[in-house]
Amino acid sequence: MAEAPTDADETGGDDDADRKVVEQEQAEIREFIKGLSADDIKSGNWFTKLSAHALNSYTQKVDWQYFQERFEGVPADAIVDQRIKMAARYAALEGGLSAGAYTAAVAATLGSLGGASPATVPAAIATMMVDVAFITRLQLRLAYDVSVLYRVPLDLSDPDDMWKLIRVAFTIKSGEVVRGPVVKAVPAIVRPMIKRFYTKTVLTAAKGLPFVGKFLLQRNVIKIGIPVVGVPLAVVLNRYTTLLAGRHAQAVFRNEARVIEIAENLSKRSQHPQLMLWVAWLVIRTNRKIADDEALLMRHLVRLVREQHQVVDEELARLVDIDPAEVWRRIDAEPGDLSDILDAADRVAAVDGTVNARAKETISELRDRCRHRV
Repeated sequence: MAEAPTDADETGGDDDADRKVVEQEQAEIREFIKGLSADDIKSGNWFTKLSAHALNSYTQKVDWQYFQERFEGVPADAIVDQRIKMAARYAALEGGLSAGAYTAAVAATLGSLGGASPATVPAAIATMMVDVAFITRLQLRLAYDVSVLYRVPLDLSDPDDMWKLIRVAFTIKSGEVVRGPVVKAVPAIVRPMIKRFYTKTVLTAAKGLPFVGKFLLQRNVIKIGIPVVGVPLAVVLNRYTTLLAGRHAQAVFRNEARVIEIAENLSKRSQHPQLMLWVAWLVIRTNRKIADDEALLMRHLVRLVREQHQVVDEELARLVDIDPAEVWRRIDAEPGDLSDILDAADRVAAVDGTVNARAKETISELRDRCRHRV
């Protein structure tokens, strides 16, 4: 997103205002591209440099308070929706402005880039890189905005959080977007093209940022070598891949915000925070495979119980296999009403959308034990 990311919102998506913002962004990106060598482009190191360029100053400026000052009282969903639409408009405009670079000659030149100085990077390649870098920075900042708006904390100095942002921003998970419900936002006539764009979108963190750069450059080659439909193709792909990236970021971070909200409510209402952690873990471990949402919920429950109740359970932290008998012993030893524990068990079991049979059995036994105590 632009350094002044509310401009398009305030103009209501005015075409002239949007075009001005895009042209300013292109000029900034063009200066960045001038500092790259042909080897930076071929090796993918351009992405490492662009990530720092795109996020360092931006993340210092854009936080929850930043959006609150501009959209006070507006629900996060409404703001996120507008941010995604704005980014898609910017992407489409930029695609139209940059499409002249997409010729068969560019595709041929890509394969012959060597370790030359910036001055020897062919002009057509430099123009194409403005498009790729523009969309890359746009989607990276959009994903970051969505995480901020849903108050999902990301520490971009932490490699795990940085990789998480990259995966979300560029929908890096095999077939995730193509198979997911977000693709319904794309007109049927465009879907084959989108599916081709997202083919084999698998990366591993171990390959690092330069590999991401090579991956993104290769993925954008679909826009090259079709001069007859170059402009409409670039506009359509830029618009819809950005729209899908934004919807994907919304789905991921909104779901994480939902899980965090559940954890916050359970911790806040709990009268037995330590016991709640044992019961939550027992319910989660009724299934051999721990779902991502379950692991996320447990992590935030432990954090919140520590922060809000000053409870740190080292015994639970060292546990390998949880014994239901130990949980029942703790239940029996706890006086008073345990309705908060029952509620926690129900919420934990349903956090990933399904409640397995073994979890139902565990909760049924828990309910019987609690009922006999009241």
